[in-house]
Amino acid sequence: MEINKKSCRASTASPNFMKNYYVYIITNKYNNVFYVGVTSNLVKRIWEHKNKLVEGFSKKYNLNKLIYYEVCDNIESAITREKQLKRWRREWKISLIEEMNPDFDDLYEKIV
Repeated sequence: MEINKKSCRASTASPNFMKNYYVYIITNKYNNVFYVGVTSNLVKRIWEHKNKLVEGFSKKYNLNKLIYYEVCDNIESAITREKQLKRWRREWKISLIEEMNPDFDDLYEKIV
């Protein structure tokens, strides 16, 4: 299934809190481990990662820095995009992140 380009889009703007879905990438302070996730509430989900409330991979590898996200119009597009990004090579993810966030800054403060 291909993604309609209009369904998901990279964004550095604050989420508008309408019913959107988000595909996001978080990392650790060394930027050497990535996790791709999907959520309907980006601020809450990243806060949960930062406060170690999410059991599993992100907690184990101390992933709490939001470095990339896309806004999607519906959950199906978000899940499809998440699966696509999870299959990508690391180099492709780095290129995608650098287009939006070349310094790998933590974007959390920009969305709260």
